[in-house]
Amino acid sequence: MNSFALLADPVRRRIVEVLADGERPAGAVGEVIRAEFGVGQPAVSNQLRALRDAAVIEASPQGSRRIYRLVPGALDEVTDWIDRYARLWPQRLDALETELARGARTERPDPREDHDG
Repeated sequence: MNSFALLADPVRRRIVEVLADGERPAGAVGEVIRAEFGVGQPAVSNQLRALRDAAVIEASPQGSRRIYRLVPGALDEVTDWIDRYARLWPQRLDALETELARGARTERPDPREDHDG
């Protein structure tokens, strides 16, 4: 599964967001997901497994717990795609701002209104 398809699922996307703040035990990740999405532990485990299988996250045992973390560079495909188009956004927003300002200066009366009174 490619990175875009993987992140299309809101639960997996939220897991990535949680782990972007730093590594977490599986239980802590599960608590966040269960609270926000109302899913059970098996569903959380399935999503963690999908992210592990795609090499987006990795787990290491620490005593009886599993600690999850993002794999560095695992989402480079997404980052590269966003960066490619993000360069266009300031130009587009500047053009929009110019058009909005132009429209505000040249407000035209609505041709449907009768001004003859």
